[in-house]
Amino acid sequence: MKIGFIGLGNVGGKLAGSLLRNGCDLTVRDLNPDFVNDFVSRGATSADSPKEMAEKCDVVITCLPSPTACSQVLEAEDGVLAGLSEGKVWLEMSTTDEAEVRRIGALVEAKGAFPVDCPVSGGCHRADTGNISIFAGCTREAFDKVLPILTLMGRRVIHTGALGTASTLKVITNYLCTVHLAALAEALTTAKVTGMDMNVAYEAIKASSGNSFVHETESQVILNGSRDIGFTMDLVSKDVGLFHEVATRAGVPTELAPLMVDIFKDGEEKYGSRELSPNIIRRIEEPCNVKVLGKGFPPEMVDDEPEERGYEVVVPLRSDY
Repeated sequence: MKIGFIGLGNVGGKLAGSLLRNGCDLTVRDLNPDFVNDFVSRGATSADSPKEMAEKCDVVITCLPSPTACSQVLEAEDGVLAGLSEGKVWLEMSTTDEAEVRRIGALVEAKGAFPVDCPVSGGCHRADTGNISIFAGCTREAFDKVLPILTLMGRRVIHTGALGTASTLKVITNYLCTVHLAALAEALTTAKVTGMDMNVAYEAIKASSGNSFVHETESQVILNGSRDIGFTMDLVSKDVGLFHEVATRAGVPTELAPLMVDIFKDGEEKYGSRELSPNIIRRIEEPCNVKVLGKGFPPEMVDDEPEERGYEVVVPLRSDY
């Protein structure tokens, strides 16, 4: 199966790297020629346009920074849609708006092709080793068609249901990560100001009911001082904004969501849109005149879980509830 991959950024480059590492026939495209040249030097080929890629590949994967970028790549005159034909697959791995993925999905289906809504979750360090989790919203027929590809990029693959359900779950999980990060910024700074040993504080939280995936990962780079989780404030603002839009359309009276939007917009204004997202803690550190640091924590997260072929997570029916 010939696979095309558009978007070789911080996450996309790692996902495409897993495909290349596992021997896939891979064609790549990105606005940054250095990213493309790196893949070509390792055995991939490149395409001059999204249309050309869609014409030559069985599956076209997009992993782009925004719904607007995805629309441009799909719907331009030389875009993916212009090159799709019956039986091919568009696999969208961006964090995007569920309404937008359904809209474009209908255009893909009109070509006789299969749309698959397919975001990832678990952190850039796990994307780098093929151990990330993948959600897939699509028909069962489309899911079975792409499952062999998905298990090369992710350890756990979950069929979430209809097109758009995966994107909804993705913005939900990213929203929860954001709430945890904002809460940790306050909690860790409070521990510092009250005189706690920050290594002790980290281990105590990790061993407690207050633990979370965000604490086990992002707290480490906060306490190192690098604050480098490979994610920036503008991307957090986009993700929590998408969640807020989904919840608002559904008529859910959210209280924390608009607050998260305001917190990260303030962080962008204070420190810049491309500031690393864990540095949202600076909004709490600076008024307290402290720097929240520990000892011996890593500057970035590295996945030490051995790479293995992924599998479909079969969701139990929970008939006992």
